[in-house]
Amino acid sequence: MKQKQNFSRRDFIKSTSAFAGVLILKKPGFFIQNKIPVYAHLWVYASRYPPDWDCTPILKDVFSDLKYAGLAGVEVMEVLLRREDAVTRFNDLIHKYNFPVTGTSYYGDMWDKDQQHKILDDIELITERLHTIGGTMIGLTVGDAKHVKTEDELDAQAELLIKILVMCEKNNIAPNLHNHTFEVTNDLHDLKGTLKRIPNIKLGPDLNWLVRAGVDPVWFIKTYGDKIVYMHIRDQYANGKWTEYVGEGVTDFPAIAKALKDINYNGKAAIELAFDDPPKNAVKEDWKISREYVKKTFGW
Repeated sequence: MKQKQNFSRRDFIKSTSAFAGVLILKKPGFFIQNKIPVYAHLWVYASRYPPDWDCTPILKDVFSDLKYAGLAGVEVMEVLLRREDAVTRFNDLIHKYNFPVTGTSYYGDMWDKDQQHKILDDIELITERLHTIGGTMIGLTVGDAKHVKTEDELDAQAELLIKILVMCEKNNIAPNLHNHTFEVTNDLHDLKGTLKRIPNIKLGPDLNWLVRAGVDPVWFIKTYGDKIVYMHIRDQYANGKWTEYVGEGVTDFPAIAKALKDINYNGKAAIELAFDDPPKNAVKEDWKISREYVKKTFGW
């Protein structure tokens, strides 16, 4: 990540103002290290509330736990923002805990033409409310068709995504394409189909879903690194079950960290916990252990 030191004063001012608070300036002769903010996605709480995943009743625990663990903010889910009192509720929590909502994940069957008007209206509501509470990002999941999507379905998906990107820009929300497994199986058929139609769309991969789909995260980073602006970090055991905290399993995070360093990654990241078995620790301690592992391994 070494950079030349002969940039102009104007370039220096531009770069430091754009990344205020996220660059660590070293003495002359040393490199400038990008400081990647590390957030949390609240899935582990939402997973207690199937089938809609609305963990509103325990949002105080979410904010308290993540603040305790040293995370920089929380990525929520769209269902929470659909509640009529969402803006008031979140603003109260943000103020009480001095802890920001950074963005939201969003799932919709965007390939299905019959659902597109409903999805677009919903996206407008979600991005408006997200902007109002200070969030700046949305991770878009395009929906699982339960079959390999046809060219017509990929066309429809891309047409809706383009409209969504415009909606996000209107509300000052930065979108990224977030994957589960179905987008990256079959030689990345779904993802490649979207990139063919929208080459400039940004990516927010979930590294663990890549692993579960048989895709090497290091290869993915080297191949698509120029498009990656965000990522989810989660771990698993050798038997495929999710770990209680990041660093407990077999995921080769040192190799992933090296690949990110090699491409000079300067985006953002979120830890996402998921439990296959009841946790042994208090959840806030699992967050704290995970946060410390990411700091040690990635340098963030």
